[in-house]
Amino acid sequence: MYTLITAANSSEAYALKNSLNTTDVLLGDYLELPEILIKSGKVVQLPDPLEISYTHRMLALCLDKNIDAIYPLRQQEKQLLKNSKQLFTEYGINIF
Repeated sequence: MYTLITAANSSEAYALKNSLNTTDVLLGDYLELPEILIKSGKVVQLPDPLEISYTHRMLALCLDKNIDAIYPLRQQEKQLLKNSKQLFTEYGINIF
């Protein structure tokens, strides 16, 4: 299982990644990311929180990528995921 940290283009994401005691961490962002990072598999393109289907697309991504924990770092992501916490919990995905 993997842990997803959002805001992959921020230093905060890398600091959090380094502070977690696990190697199974994926970084993700909905902002533009270098294609080479996405192809490497360590960084994933996330849905835009402005999309109506954001919550469902995030849930699908978590299920597809075996993600069981999310650390949303951007305020808009935090709010949307917090509002859907029960849905994610039903699938065994923790939102921190």
